[in-house]
Amino acid sequence: MKSDSKSGRPANRANDTDRHVGARIRERRIMLGLSQQQMADLIGVTYQQAHKYERGINRISAGRLHEIAQVLGIPVGYFFEGLDSLRGTDLTARQRMCLELARNFANIQNEKHQEALSQMARALASEG
Repeated sequence: MKSDSKSGRPANRANDTDRHVGARIRERRIMLGLSQQQMADLIGVTYQQAHKYERGINRISAGRLHEIAQVLGIPVGYFFEGLDSLRGTDLTARQRMCLELARNFANIQNEKHQEALSQMARALASEG
């Protein structure tokens, strides 16, 4: 097995950058209300491959990353934002809850219900 000369780890193993990019893909996918299967279908890979991309298990080629960015409606640079910060890529419980809220909100079909929920959130936020 080929190894990385700097770390001695197998060369095909995910590194922190791969995991960060995967986490950013997952965050954006959830924000858009897409399932992993829907995402996989949009970029032409299997569910398992999309899952491995999000987990940072499999590396993503430049061409595939560009395609993912187009499907998610963002620039490629989005995936690398925050990479240099000291903050870990693991989501806190609060961040997970916010992403879940955004996904559920995006799934509400009735615009009046979305507006009502948005107004309620604004009202609750101003109380504190």
